[in-house]
Amino acid sequence: MTRIALAIAAIAMLAGTAVAHHGWGSYDAKNPVTVAGKVLTSKYENPHVTLTVQGKDKVWTVTLAPTSRMVNRGALAEMVKVGADISAFGYPSTREADEMRAERITVDGKTIEMR
Repeated sequence: MTRIALAIAAIAMLAGTAVAHHGWGSYDAKNPVTVAGKVLTSKYENPHVTLTVQGKDKVWTVTLAPTSRMVNRGALAEMVKVGADISAFGYPSTREADEMRAERITVDGKTIEMR
């Protein structure tokens, strides 16, 4: 019975991750945006690191790379912590208002490519 329960739990977790992950086709690459401001929230976890950033006129949700890519490129959790000043260049979502996928970020004068 315990093995069955564990198997069901594992399948449920995998299904939840698959649903949470999205493709990149829902972003408008023809109209890039730059969002600059303070990080209000930072979720440094998979499937993608996600920040909220206080832009000039509104709060943006900024989707970054998966944690493994962030670490490989030197963008550790401390770099994108709450209160950090960040500039993110990328593409706005065609589905979610005030959300963007970052192609690159700049923090403390250091620019990091997300792809």
